[in-house]
Amino acid sequence: MGYALSPIDLIPDFIPVLGYLDDLLLLPALVALTVHCIPADVWARSRERSAEVWRGGKPKRWYCALPVLLFWLLIAWLVVKAVWR
Repeated sequence: MGYALSPIDLIPDFIPVLGYLDDLLLLPALVALTVHCIPADVWARSRERSAEVWRGGKPKRWYCALPVLLFWLLIAWLVVKAVWR
């Protein structure tokens, strides 16, 4: 995740084709490596916990999504406000 969020890139994006090609190849490989490094018992426990959250067809703690929803509504409002001025 550090590479994905870092402003430093292996091949700068302004170089045609190669700039995005390294991101296209390197990021999925790093995600796969990260998943591979998670211990099996931690992975199984997390899968069980996530299955419990959606039991009954609805998430148990849907209200946890409210800050994210409010953030995106704020962004949308700012964009609309900026465009209409």
